[in-house]
Amino acid sequence: MSPMAASTERVPTDRAAARCFARTHLAPLATRFDQAGSIPSETLDRVGAAGLWAPFLPVGYGGQGASMLTVGQVHEEIGHACSSVRSLLTVHGMVSWALLRFGTPGQREQWLPRLAAGSVLGAFCLSEPDAGSDAVNLTSRAVRDERGWVLHGTKTWITGGQRAHLFLVFARTGAGIAAFLVPRASEGLTVTPIPGMLGTRGSMLARLTMTGVRVGPDALVGPDGFVNGMVMTGVLDFGRYSVAAGSVGILQACLDACAQYTAHRKVGGTALRDRQLIQAKLSDMVTDTRAARLLYEAAGRLKDQGDADTLMATWVAKYFASTAAARHAAEAVQIHGAVGCTPGHLVERLYRDAKVMEIIEGSNEIQRITIAADAYRKDVR
Repeated sequence: MSPMAASTERVPTDRAAARCFARTHLAPLATRFDQAGSIPSETLDRVGAAGLWAPFLPVGYGGQGASMLTVGQVHEEIGHACSSVRSLLTVHGMVSWALLRFGTPGQREQWLPRLAAGSVLGAFCLSEPDAGSDAVNLTSRAVRDERGWVLHGTKTWITGGQRAHLFLVFARTGAGIAAFLVPRASEGLTVTPIPGMLGTRGSMLARLTMTGVRVGPDALVGPDGFVNGMVMTGVLDFGRYSVAAGSVGILQACLDACAQYTAHRKVGGTALRDRQLIQAKLSDMVTDTRAARLLYEAAGRLKDQGDADTLMATWVAKYFASTAAARHAAEAVQIHGAVGCTPGHLVERLYRDAKVMEIIEGSNEIQRITIAADAYRKDVR
């Protein structure tokens, strides 16, 4: 971490602090991040100095003990300014949450303080070229021997992979599927950047190739074969929650941009804001933004209460918010016309980023199947 980041005074993490940070340090540079395809180190240092990487971690590990409701609100504000940075917070938070929930005391002491500070950046490695995030069809494998584990396989579309120091890698073992901590410096690990993605272009995606990567016995996170408990009920739930909140940030950004543009743009001597069709579009944006915010905040409160219903609440919030973000980002481009299709324009970036939200952390088709299945379990007699 740079001296600049270490000397920056940290303020308590909440929505107001995150909004101030995002609008000061992220929003003015978000287009530059998108065009460069990366986030500069000094910005990542600022995120750490502000305590935003994993504020839910306990104070004893360098976190702030923030509630999950607060974490969602923080991710909304960061997503409003820059979805690429919010995506980095997502995967870093997933790794941190996994270690807090399933790590051994030694793993927590070794990694959590550095993850909280951002001196170590984490990345979540489930997706594979031919399986996506379908854990059933994973082909990466881990073989146990007297010295620990040896990993082989390929992971792809790894958010933050170009810059991460610690990878949480899922691989098949004799007992099922397990999760492993793989430091970037591990011999046999090759990281290849993936440039030019449709959206969240600054999130520094990468492909990981593991050829005989050796890790010690202490690299295993949770029991061998414990993937269902970890992935389905924990880590991916955190990821979906962050995407839901970040999608609300995109919605609010679309609304803000359209309200400002239509107040000044005139057609035939009349401001666009006075056209009824424009008013209808903005009223739908307002309604869906508020509804999506209520959904993810409700899921966050259930997490804080330890209520198992938070899992389905998060599925619903992610589905609704991401679908609404994609729909209204398209409307935002429509409202702006040709200028909204211009490379580097805010709504052009929001349009591309919003589409990604419908795919990551479980595609919306999977979301709908899962939500319907839950409805049948509860309501069909």
